[in-house]
Amino acid sequence: MKKTLAVICILFLSNIYAQSSIKFINTDIKVDGKINEDVWSNLKEYTGFYNYLPTDIGLAKNQTSVKLFHNKEYLFVSAVYNDTTKKTVVSTLKRDVSIAFSDAFVMILDTQNQEQNGYFFAVNSLGNQTDGLVARVKDSYNLSFSWNAIWQSKAFLNGTKKQYELAIPLKSLNFNSNNATFGIQFYVRDIKNNSWTVLKNVKRNFANLDLRFTEKFKVNNLPKKSNSKFTVIPSVTTNFEKNVQTNIEETSFKPSLDVQYNLSSSLKLDATINPDFSQIDVDQQVTNLTRFAINFPERRNFFLENADLFSNLGVDGVNPFYSRRIGSNSDIKFGLKLSGNISPKTRIGILNVQTGNENGVASHNFGTIVAEHQISKNFVSTAYIINKQETDGFSFMNDFNRVTGINLNYKSNNNKWIGLANFGKSFNDGISKDNSFYNVGVYYNKRGLEWNASVKKLGKNYLTDVGFTPRLYNFDAINNIVVREGYTQTSAGVEYQKFYENSTTINSVRYLNYSNAIYFNENGSKNQVSHFLNSAVFFKDLSAVYYVVNYDEIDLKYGFDPLGNGNALVPGKYNFGILKVGYNSANNQKFRYRFNVQKGTYYTGKRTTAGAYLNYQLLPFANLELTYDVNKIDLHNLGKETFHLTRFTGEVFFNNRLNWTTYIQYNTQRDNFNVNTRLQWEYKPLSYVYLVVTDNFNQHIKRQNWGVAFKMNYRFDF
Repeated sequence: MKKTLAVICILFLSNIYAQSSIKFINTDIKVDGKINEDVWSNLKEYTGFYNYLPTDIGLAKNQTSVKLFHNKEYLFVSAVYNDTTKKTVVSTLKRDVSIAFSDAFVMILDTQNQEQNGYFFAVNSLGNQTDGLVARVKDSYNLSFSWNAIWQSKAFLNGTKKQYELAIPLKSLNFNSNNATFGIQFYVRDIKNNSWTVLKNVKRNFANLDLRFTEKFKVNNLPKKSNSKFTVIPSVTTNFEKNVQTNIEETSFKPSLDVQYNLSSSLKLDATINPDFSQIDVDQQVTNLTRFAINFPERRNFFLENADLFSNLGVDGVNPFYSRRIGSNSDIKFGLKLSGNISPKTRIGILNVQTGNENGVASHNFGTIVAEHQISKNFVSTAYIINKQETDGFSFMNDFNRVTGINLNYKSNNNKWIGLANFGKSFNDGISKDNSFYNVGVYYNKRGLEWNASVKKLGKNYLTDVGFTPRLYNFDAINNIVVREGYTQTSAGVEYQKFYENSTTINSVRYLNYSNAIYFNENGSKNQVSHFLNSAVFFKDLSAVYYVVNYDEIDLKYGFDPLGNGNALVPGKYNFGILKVGYNSANNQKFRYRFNVQKGTYYTGKRTTAGAYLNYQLLPFANLELTYDVNKIDLHNLGKETFHLTRFTGEVFFNNRLNWTTYIQYNTQRDNFNVNTRLQWEYKPLSYVYLVVTDNFNQHIKRQNWGVAFKMNYRFDF
C-alpha cells in the first residue's frame, strides 16, 4: 500500500512538473495566427483560466488555451480565446498603447524568477503590438510602455475564436541558463463583456501584473549566450524654430546613435551619443495648485533597459535618481550603461553620462552604481551611489554632489505583507550635517481590506542634484527666494471594500478609503496635516459613482502665490477642504466619459472645480479624446482667477505602421496654447520617420513661437 501511494505521489508530482515546462524544439514556424504547424499539436495545453474582473470567483466562462516552446532563438507562444461572438473590438492601431480597451492577449515574463521586474507583451485582436517593462514599486508593480523590442505577432479571427501567435527573440530578454525558470502570467482582455481572465489565479485586490502570482515554467535547454550581439540605432534630427516675438530663426541638425551589446544573455551594455527628446509624446500639462513641483516620466531609449534598477531607489516624493535631470540644462554628449544579472540573484546597474558646456551651464559627469541582491525568498536588498560632478575637459572639479544609500524590501510567503526600509545620505563640498534620509513602511493587503503605515525623514542638506525631492524646497513668494528645509512625514491609510457576486446591479462597494499624511518641521512642530476620504459604488458594467473629500491643515511658513498675480498669502495657519463628486461610465462603449464637480474652500477663499473626460472611438480608424478642467478660485482681497486646462488628442490610424496624432493643449495657468501634430511611420520594426509641427500661443491666442522637426532612425540587428 505504501509503495502504491509513493508511485501515485511521484506520478502526481511529475504531472505538475510537466505542466510547468517549456520544451526546446529545433524548428521554426510562420507567425500568422493560424496555428496550423504540426509542432503545436504535440505540445501541452495550458488552460483553466480564472476570472479576474468583473468577478474574481471561479473559472472563466470563455476559456483560453496556450502553448509554448522555444528553439534557442525565439520563444513561440500560441493562444486561442474561445469567444461567444465573431465580433471584435479594439481601441487603437498605434503601437505601445494600453490594451485595456481592446480585445487582446497578454503575456508577462519574469525571466529571472525574482519577482522584481519583468517584460510585458500584448497583442490586440487586429494584431497591434504593445510591449513594456513591469517593475516593483513599493507595495505593488507598475508598467512602462517606453521600452521596446522587435518581436513577431499575428492575430487571426477564426469565427468565434480569437487566435494569437507570438515569437519573442530570446536575445531581447534578460535570462540566465543557470536559473532556467521563468515566471509567466497570461491574461486575456475581452472588452465586449468588460472581462479580464488569467491563467494563474490572482484576486482583484492585487494588480493583474503582480509578479508574485506568476506560474513557474522550467525552460529546457536554454542557450548560454545570445545569438545576436549588437543592436545599433543611428538617427538624425533636423529642427527649425522661429521665435515670433524676437523674429529669431534657428535651424539645427543633430545626429545621434544608440548601441546595445549583449555581453551575455543576462548582461547588456548600452551606449548613446547625442540622445534627444524629439521622438517622445508631448508631456501632458496639469494644473498645479500645490506649493511643490511635479515630475514627468523618462522615455529616452538609453535610460530604459533595466530602468527600475535606477528609478526605484526611493519612495514617493523622495527619489535620489530621476533620469530626466540628466541633460535637462545642457545636452548629453555621450553615455554608457551596463545593466543586468551577474548571477541568478544579483543584478547590477552602472551608468555614466557626460553633458556639454553650453549657454553658461558647466559640463558635468553623471555616474551611478546600483547593486540589487535577493538575500532570500523574502528579502531583497539594494545599494547605490550616485555622483554628479563638474568637469573641465577630462578633469573633475570640486563642485560635486554624491548620494549613497541602501534599501531593504520584505515580502511575506502569503503575499499579504510587504515591508520597506530605506536609508540614504548625500555628500557635498563643505556640507556634513542634516544630510540623511530614512523611510520605514509596512503594507498589508488581503481581499477586501488593505492598510499601510510609514514614516520618513529628510535632512535639509539631503541634496540630490540628480533626484526629485520637491518638498525639500520651499519658494517664498514674498521675498522671491527658495528656502531649503528638512521635514518628517508620517503616513497611514486603510481601505475596506466588499464584493457582491450575487447582485444583479452592484459589483462592489468601496465603503472606506482613508489616508492621511502629517508633516513636521525640523524642530518637531506640525507643518501640515492632509486628509483623504473616498467611497465608491461600482456597478455590474464597472461604471462607478464616487465622492472624495480632501482636507488640509497648513501652518504656512513662507509666502505662497497660488494665483500667480503677485498677491501672496502671508505665513500663518490655514484650514480648508473640498468635496468632489463624480461618475465614470463603463469602459466597453464606443463613447466613454467621466465627469466630476468639486466645491469647497482654499486657504482664505473659495474654490469651485469641474472636470470632464470624453472619448469617442471610430474603431479601428480613429480615436478622439477631450479632457477639460476648470478651477475657479476666489481669495477675496488677494484676487480671483479661473484656470482652464483643456487637452484634445486626435489619432488617425492608416494602418498598424502609419498614424497621425494631434495634441491641442490650452493651459491658462501656464499662459500657453500649444498645438503639436505628428506623423509617425514605422517603415521597419522599430525604425521610424517622424514629422512634427509645433505651434505655441499665449492664452489670448497670440503666437509666441513655432517649429518643424524631422527625425529618422534605423535599427540594425547584428
